[in-house]
Amino acid sequence: MKKHLYIAFVVMLFNFVFVHLYAQIVKNDLSLNLAYYNTNNYTHYLVAQAKSKIDGKFQMIPGVAISFYITDETAPNFLGKSVTNEKGQAVVMIPASAKEEWNKAAKHSFIVVSTASKLFDEAKGTAEITKAKIQIDTAADRNIIATLYELKDSVWAPVKAVDLKVAIKRLDGDLNVSETPTYTTDSLGMITAEFKRDSLPGDSKGNLTLIAKLEESDLYGTLTAEKVVPWGVVIKHESAFNVRSLFARRGHSPIWLEFIAYSIVFAVWGILFYLVLQIRKIKKLGA
Repeated sequence: MKKHLYIAFVVMLFNFVFVHLYAQIVKNDLSLNLAYYNTNNYTHYLVAQAKSKIDGKFQMIPGVAISFYITDETAPNFLGKSVTNEKGQAVVMIPASAKEEWNKAAKHSFIVVSTASKLFDEAKGTAEITKAKIQIDTAADRNIIATLYELKDSVWAPVKAVDLKVAIKRLDGDLNVSETPTYTTDSLGMITAEFKRDSLPGDSKGNLTLIAKLEESDLYGTLTAEKVVPWGVVIKHESAFNVRSLFARRGHSPIWLEFIAYSIVFAVWGILFYLVLQIRKIKKLGA
């Protein structure tokens, strides 16, 4: 009996050690996706996203160190290094030092390489883009014109049959300028959108920021262009600091509310005072 128990214990110990070592040796596969962003034809940056299939589901992986390159993985073409956040994303701005390499061609390849760790081996991701830009302008009757160009043979050529979005930039998300969500560029690379958002609050001067967007294109990445227009409504802020209201500062609550509150206080204390007087009378009668 003791021999069987000993054998069972040895087998369990062996299985535990084997599984533990196997878990340390076998690593999950890490997948890197790379996207290019051009904001207002001025700011260029790359976003890498790290994810892995764990327990049958893809999960975003934070804390992964990622290096960014343009064209190839050489020191002169190094763009920067970043670490993925809680969403599995790492962002690097394309620095001015890459200008010479950037100006060499109309098409470019970007490469991201992750650093190997205890959980994941080294992984790579690539993205190929063609240089492109969006120009936005306004016309009569509050019409908005956006034009998409790509760099071809050192010349900016219009791009047709591409869907663009035209919206108003807001803090909680962009608001479409009309009921039409997207517009398709014509042979001149142009789209025309009608502004139908009347009485929309603007800034202190009534300005709104229009934005034309090409989102997640396989050829061009994500492009945006912005233009400020005085089509909003001027909202003047009036302070309610000294105005009586339910949410005002101390001493500025509504009079009717103060009357009710103080009436309740006086009523409660009046009843207590009356009861104390009655108790004193009862004690005098008992004496």
